[in-house]
Amino acid sequence: MAAVMPAARRGSKSSAGAGQAPPGVGRSLQPEKPPHAVLRRGRRGEEVPGLELVVITGMSGSGKGSVLRAFEDLGYYSVDNLPVDLIATFAELCRTSRDIFHAALVVDVREGEALNRFPAQLHRLRSLAPVKLLFLEASDEAVMRRYSETRRPHPLAGEQPISQAIRTERERLKKIRALSDVILDTSKFNVHELRALIHDRFKGSEQARSMLVSCTSFGYRQGVPPDSDLVFDVRFLPNPNYIPQFRPLSGKHPRVSKYIKSFPQTEEFINRISELLVYLVPHYIREGKSYLTIAFGCTGGQHRSVTIADAIRKSLAAAGFATKVVHRDINR
Repeated sequence: MAAVMPAARRGSKSSAGAGQAPPGVGRSLQPEKPPHAVLRRGRRGEEVPGLELVVITGMSGSGKGSVLRAFEDLGYYSVDNLPVDLIATFAELCRTSRDIFHAALVVDVREGEALNRFPAQLHRLRSLAPVKLLFLEASDEAVMRRYSETRRPHPLAGEQPISQAIRTERERLKKIRALSDVILDTSKFNVHELRALIHDRFKGSEQARSMLVSCTSFGYRQGVPPDSDLVFDVRFLPNPNYIPQFRPLSGKHPRVSKYIKSFPQTEEFINRISELLVYLVPHYIREGKSYLTIAFGCTGGQHRSVTIADAIRKSLAAAGFATKVVHRDINR
């Protein structure tokens, strides 16, 4: 399995003894806060957190482009292959912006000799904003297979075989790898799994539930909603339209809803479908969907489908998912 390893912590021991202040510094003197520790003003004048910056680096063919797109999906301002000497300027512009709170950028061997200046730039970056350096690597076999599949040239290949280019790149990236906060081996990840990992790690499980689930009722007479992701036919349930006092009402009316739910197959259907969706929705979230439409259809879209869509929405909301309900044909 692919491994995610926290990189070794770095730091030098102080020459001062435990509890002693460095020469020339009084014990009561408080260090100044770094710029990124100070809240800034948003567009509406409210206090907002400082910039959070993720720098993505690592081996060519390890999935840096896919990871950058995953960060972009999470709302990060994303830049690929920004020149090393402009990184600090970019971070400063983002830090003072009223619109950018998270940013991600890729730095790799495409920089050429300028990559040797990256460690010094990283030190400067960390004085401007909280920075997480994410290093992606993959086995030689995985990298060669990916380049074979995409038929793209390795940036260091030139006239040499790709196997030698990979060895050269590993050597050039040793120092940067040693500075990394997180090292991710992507050898056994596909694109979807890699994106899911980034979403889980940088978005958090509670925020991941922010995908909006729309429960839609419709009538088959008017056709299935074209934007439906999942469709359930509830025409097997008893039809209130055949009861004169229910015909002018909708499935939102308490009497109609009570009638539909009075049948054992209705209760069983609601329970079974709710359990299925509570299982399925997190998988759609991990695939990167931000909106899921679940459609329930009956003949006219006024009674059975309306009651069922309302009931399923309540079940999903109780499970912690963001939901809404749309009754497309209720007024037809």
